[in-house]
Amino acid sequence: MEELYHNYKNAVFQSGDPLAEDIVLSNMRVALDRMSLAVKEPFEFSPYHEAIREPFNYYLFGQNYIRPLINFRESYVGNVSIFSEMEEHLKKGENVIFISNHQSEADPAVIALLLETTNPYISENIIYVAGDRVITDPLCKPFSMGRNLLCVYSKKHMNDVPELADMKRRANTRSLKEMALLLRGGSKIIWIAPSGGRDRPDPATNQWFPAPFDASSLDNMRRLVDHAGVVGHIYPLAILCHDIMPPPPQVEKEIGEKRLVSFHGTGISVAPEVNFQTATASCGSPEEAKATYSQALYDSVCEQYSVLQSAINGGKGLEASTSSVSLSQPLQSLD
Repeated sequence: MEELYHNYKNAVFQSGDPLAEDIVLSNMRVALDRMSLAVKEPFEFSPYHEAIREPFNYYLFGQNYIRPLINFRESYVGNVSIFSEMEEHLKKGENVIFISNHQSEADPAVIALLLETTNPYISENIIYVAGDRVITDPLCKPFSMGRNLLCVYSKKHMNDVPELADMKRRANTRSLKEMALLLRGGSKIIWIAPSGGRDRPDPATNQWFPAPFDASSLDNMRRLVDHAGVVGHIYPLAILCHDIMPPPPQVEKEIGEKRLVSFHGTGISVAPEVNFQTATASCGSPEEAKATYSQALYDSVCEQYSVLQSAINGGKGLEASTSSVSLSQPLQSLD
């Protein structure tokens, strides 16, 4: 906690905000209080967890904590008009699915903060498919309590403790049933990262790029959407925010990773939905179709990620826009 405090303080001071000291003291006072409470009175997450907003507003707490880490003047949103298109689908009772890469524990807050002015409904109502680590780590739990979550055990950590593997599989089955019920109700926005974990830099080049998708996980999601009895739309979403809260270099089994934070630009981008029948029309077998569809979504995420990379880390800003990714800046950057 002491290390986290100093890292957070240094990051917020990087912003040059004249109120940086007050922001640090206010946010860290609340954060440390909630983290301590998470140890003294452990909160148990249900398979489907709805964001807690009272008597303590955990959603607002998470937004306030991450906001000072984002350099909004160097942050970008790709194809904001498509987010507005999604809102029309939701109004008609249809479902929207984001197939995304995953960069940091701050991903949900970054997505919500970059969309809070232009698309507040999406910003606040996304349901995130979350791995067990974000609901068991005491430093992470208070932030997770402020999000809508479908809680699953990641394949990467399924056998960390062999005697718990069967329990984890049963829990995942319950979560899938909850997801199916939610989709049947319609008007749901669900975010899932089919890679099963956070992106990591290439050890040789130290360059960040979206981790490969797991075709089976993605196909399971698609089948749930198709069988819901409600129209569903699947969109590829790219996010770039690793600098504000990077994960450890390697996947760790133990809970309690070191938290590094910094002040940096971030970005998200969405592309037109990818239709399964269209993308797999020439495939000869179900397995080929599964792999082809997964690759089509992954390729779109990578293309968008490259544009965000060029805009943020390449210093090109809005000029990084392409014919398929039109960048704009989040409105709060003008405040």
